[in-house]
Amino acid sequence: MNSSDRLVAGDDLDARRMPRHVAVIMDGNGRWAKKRILSRVRGHERGADTVRSIVRISRKLNIPVLTLYAFSTENWQRPQKEVNALMSLLEKFLRSEQEELKENGIRLNAIGQVQRLPDKVRRALDEAMRLTSGNRAMTLNLALSYGSRTEITEAFRNLARKTANGEIHPEEITEDHIQRELYTSGFPDPDLLIRTSGEMRLSNFLLWQVAYSEIFVTETLWPDFGPQEFVDIIRAYQLRDRRFGKVAE
Repeated sequence: MNSSDRLVAGDDLDARRMPRHVAVIMDGNGRWAKKRILSRVRGHERGADTVRSIVRISRKLNIPVLTLYAFSTENWQRPQKEVNALMSLLEKFLRSEQEELKENGIRLNAIGQVQRLPDKVRRALDEAMRLTSGNRAMTLNLALSYGSRTEITEAFRNLARKTANGEIHPEEITEDHIQRELYTSGFPDPDLLIRTSGEMRLSNFLLWQVAYSEIFVTETLWPDFGPQEFVDIIRAYQLRDRRFGKVAE
């Protein structure tokens, strides 16, 4: 292993300060393709390669949870040709990666309105989730047909039903009750949120969960984002002083 391999492996990272949950807004596939006079679909294909490499380095670094913003509720409004291509690419990815996920102890999970996905994509998703359901080394969350405002709205609707049914009184509702109604129930909130392509916005992603996440924005377009930069960001994350609103001692 040469020095660059060792750096990417993250040998110098502090295992005690590793993020328990890393969330990524994968942005820039279209701009990557446009810069190269390629179709947007080709950009998404290259983006899928990046997904593969980031999942692998996350597993190597023993990160318990990785959540990738793969398709938003707003993305349904894109041209139908692009949506169809994205769904086809998603189905292909789910079928091609399930064996590697299983072999590496990675459990696949999905958050969002997955019922809106085409039947063939849902079948591929269900199969991959079933095949990896017993894995415990890491969880890969794919945010599919996901929108945080929709998620929060559904959570409040569920709590309203429980209130109407007498299961809970309004004054008894706590943040924990809300947390348990979110798609991410059972997972820790992201310690680290990464956004590629330089855009300075959350884009309706995990609005409740990232209240105290450390945020890193990189100018790198998603297809060019690699393990080296991922490790560099985690190294920088470990140098941050996380006070959660408190005063450092």
